[in-house]
Amino acid sequence: MIGYTLRRLGYGAVVMVLVTAFTFVIMRLIPGDAVALQLQETGATADEVAAMRAEFGLDVPVWAQLGQWVADAVRGDFGTSFYTGRPVVEMFLDRVPVTVGFGLLAMVVGAVLGIGLGVVAAVTRGSVTDSAVRVFAVTFLSVPHFVVALLLLTAFALWFAWSPPIVYASPTEDLGSWLQQVAIPVFALGTGGMAGMARMARSSMLESLGSDYIRTVRAKGVHERTVILKHALRNSTIAVLTLLGLELATILGGTVILEQMFAIPGTGQLIYQAVLDRDYPVVVACTIFYSALFVLTIIVIDLLYALVDPRIRTGRALS
Repeated sequence: MIGYTLRRLGYGAVVMVLVTAFTFVIMRLIPGDAVALQLQETGATADEVAAMRAEFGLDVPVWAQLGQWVADAVRGDFGTSFYTGRPVVEMFLDRVPVTVGFGLLAMVVGAVLGIGLGVVAAVTRGSVTDSAVRVFAVTFLSVPHFVVALLLLTAFALWFAWSPPIVYASPTEDLGSWLQQVAIPVFALGTGGMAGMARMARSSMLESLGSDYIRTVRAKGVHERTVILKHALRNSTIAVLTLLGLELATILGGTVILEQMFAIPGTGQLIYQAVLDRDYPVVVACTIFYSALFVLTIIVIDLLYALVDPRIRTGRALS
């Protein structure tokens, strides 16, 4: 198990290195940089531009900048913002609670609705309801989160003359205002997870309902509702729980556009603005944090699988 764990961690480290290098290169390929954006309307001289580029460390090749960033990151220094002068870690941590609260709520909504729809589809297999749930799931898997949010925003504005508040208030300050502001983006963000979990829950429930165990329970005269909710659902949620881990990482990564659209001051909005400003330290550090979350989630899931089934870590074929 130790060897398997080290291999998974090694793969994760390789992924993080590739993500860091890719982010550095892509950001430098975007026309313009932080110096040009800050000085474009000031009429700065060439010497002033060069001095600021040197101050930001942009006067050396990209590979040298990458090496210096990695060396600093190993010591816990992820750089400072070109615009605010604040440490990137401090800026990120200030906004993490906003995004985490938003993302967790979206995951809960998606899980509850997804599992519920999956169970209904499995119980009514072959019916119009089952077909409707499957079409619904495929539709929301295919439509981006921000498109769903725009459609909902337009519908509420036209039909009910209502729109969410534009000034953010934390749940501790004004819970009602916060719920109004995050209601549409939470549902929009949760639809992807809801659709995926509905499909997974349906498949798992159908497998459970067709097992010998369930047939035995039914033969004993147990009420059908008890069979479904207590026995079949409990056994079918294992696969769904696996999907939840990946869904959390995906949801947190999907907040970038929605936070900007609904004026939610989370890490997604921070990354969006940093890309527009070419604030390289913020973009790179936030990308690394998100990537690390996703990689660690996958590693944890792999390790849990390996604990359950030793054949996974030994590489033996499943029989």
